[in-house]
Amino acid sequence: MIMKKLEEKIVKALMIFASVTILMVLLYILYIIISKGLPSLTWDMVSKNPSGGFYLGKEGGILNAILGSLMLIAGSVAISMCISLPIVLYINFIRKKDSRFSNVVRFSFDILFGIPSIVYGAFGFMIMIYFGLQASLLGGIIAVSLLIIPIMTRSIDEVAGSVTQDMIEAPKILGATKFETVKVIVRQISPGITTAILLSVGRGIGDAATVLFTAGYTDSIPVSPMQPAATLPLAIFFQLSSPIEEVQNRAYAAALILTIIILLLSFSTRYFGRKMSKSKL
Repeated sequence: MIMKKLEEKIVKALMIFASVTILMVLLYILYIIISKGLPSLTWDMVSKNPSGGFYLGKEGGILNAILGSLMLIAGSVAISMCISLPIVLYINFIRKKDSRFSNVVRFSFDILFGIPSIVYGAFGFMIMIYFGLQASLLGGIIAVSLLIIPIMTRSIDEVAGSVTQDMIEAPKILGATKFETVKVIVRQISPGITTAILLSVGRGIGDAATVLFTAGYTDSIPVSPMQPAATLPLAIFFQLSSPIEEVQNRAYAAALILTIIILLLSFSTRYFGRKMSKSKL
């Protein structure tokens, strides 16, 4: 009995230590970004495209990278959702959850989940070369979609696996069609879908390796999917590579902007997710 209490206290202490450590690391990262980036954050930086010599300390901004990142992640999430959600519904509610086929699909996505992002970038670049395409917004969207599809699929699958058989059979008993039953299930797992979108957005919008060869980089805002697109991670990378301190501080300001965008997207997604959850009651 004494040993069990001792083990419980040790585990509790380790959990508290781990939680505090993660919180302190997060706060330290935010402190660095805010302390170094906030003084360099100006209205011109978020409202103007880079002018000549911007990466050498001259005037301009990163509006092109901000809009490029938003367009890229919006297209990637839309494509990933159109692929991930049907796969999850099929392996959980059309076929048996524990069938060999469903398990093979899950195992495949687990493998894809662990592949480094640079591999997806290289794979996307290889496909673009094969079809004779240049670096473009469309290429970046496809590459990032490949990156986040495993994340989104497995995240939604974990929630879909918690849906009980009674919940699946109840709409059928009331005379609902298979399509109507799936709609009910999608509403039930909408919080899990929201979480999957948040994880995907956080991974996709902050990744530089995937878009390095596929989306390219430009000082202008793309008006066509076939044009190159700047992204915030690459803008941060290029500015941090500069030997000029002022440009490096702008990189921290760009990192602050990226953090704010992710927070805004997270809060808005959670808000709409909660509204969907309430509407299903």
